[in-house]
Amino acid sequence: MIRHIVLVRFRSDVAPEEKASVFRDLEALRNHLEGILDFQSGPNVSPETALVRGFNDGFWVDFRDAAARDAYLEDDRHKDVGGRLVALAEDGLDGIAVADFAVPD
Repeated sequence: MIRHIVLVRFRSDVAPEEKASVFRDLEALRNHLEGILDFQSGPNVSPETALVRGFNDGFWVDFRDAAARDAYLEDDRHKDVGGRLVALAEDGLDGIAVADFAVPD
């Protein structure tokens, strides 16, 4: 399994409803693409505020395997929602951090 983690530093003018809308649209990709096992999103609740560095929101997607993750990355719907996310992030792509981890079975 691949866990795809995305942390977002939203612009200060982004309303909670806009954040929720983007996260809903990302979650809806489960019904569009095979191999998505789970999707979770929400606020960063880490007490290590000095290390959060403004990445106060995020989500993760669990994929069956790397091939499912790769199909997601190339999918046009994902690219559309991802473009919206980048537009809402502070400083565009600089306001987004991504990490993928292979999770043992």
